[in-house]
Amino acid sequence: MNRVWDWAIAVGVTVVLLVTALSDEDTTMNPLGYVVLVAGGLALAAHRRAPLTVLAVTAVCALGYQAMGFTVPAVAYLVAVYAAVRAGHRIVAVAGSVLMIVALPLVLLASANAFSVSEAFAQSRDALQLAWLIAAGAAGEALRQAERRADEAERTREETARRRADEERLHIARELHDSLTHQISVIKVQAEVAVHLATKRGEAVPESLLAIREAGREATRELRATLEALRDDDTNPPHGLDRIPGLVERAQAAGLDATLTVEGRRHDLPAAVDRTAYRIVQESLTNIARHAAAKTASVRIDHRPDALTIQVEDDGKATPGAAPIPGVGLLGMRERVTALGGRLDAGPKDTGGFSVRAELPVERS
Repeated sequence: MNRVWDWAIAVGVTVVLLVTALSDEDTTMNPLGYVVLVAGGLALAAHRRAPLTVLAVTAVCALGYQAMGFTVPAVAYLVAVYAAVRAGHRIVAVAGSVLMIVALPLVLLASANAFSVSEAFAQSRDALQLAWLIAAGAAGEALRQAERRADEAERTREETARRRADEERLHIARELHDSLTHQISVIKVQAEVAVHLATKRGEAVPESLLAIREAGREATRELRATLEALRDDDTNPPHGLDRIPGLVERAQAAGLDATLTVEGRRHDLPAAVDRTAYRIVQESLTNIARHAAAKTASVRIDHRPDALTIQVEDDGKATPGAAPIPGVGLLGMRERVTALGGRLDAGPKDTGGFSVRAELPVERS
């Protein structure tokens, strides 16, 4: 849409220049002059992409057709000044305008289109009105400031929303810690005591009691991980790819034969992608340690120009063809990956064991 609008401006200015030239009886019929006139107008189609280049081209064209006897106002140059100032090139636009004010009378004298200095200045004043020149620059600066204020307002809104989300997240973490954590701890401790007393008396421990104890332990671990994620805010910088070797080392210390392979050239990653990659490896290795009964595990990270691929595999007891149990950890990974527009594949391998493969897009501006 911007490109269509740019061409509409360029064509409109060109038509204005041609109509002005054709309606002026003093204008000589010079084909080259009309070519220069049209070139200066159509150059405005690129004013958004290359404002400084367009400024230079329109200035040269204005000087050119004035030297050929075309007494046409430098409308294209005024639009180019506006575009340059709007793009933030104020100093260049002012310097170029000063050079134009000085060069235009000299060109008219050199081309014999003006026979005296006063006549040259009068013609240059008609071609490049100082008031219009200042107005073009002021309009560009006003719009630039308006766009800057709009950007700042948008950033402020985003920061406010993010701060409120952080406050709400920490509030939820405090509530969970103060209420739910206590209740689960009581259940777990009571179950542990009951199992201990039954074992001490030589009685058979009921399966339901053992299940309650194990569920309490698992709930405590999951809640601790949830609280850690909720408190993972800007005051506690989140972990990223740099911390993955530490995860692998801890898995090795726990008795798992874990390896880490990194392929490709690493680029600067968005913070969300960096954090999600760490969480995927962390949750995968945690699941392997808890549920897989695996002896070996491999972590592979592949840096590609358009994506980051993470693959974690083990040789555990997962049955080939069986559907993976959608636990909280796996659901959390899938939500993180989906939120980034990526893809997650998790399930048993044909050769046995479990595999988690995530592909995260890493588009960079």
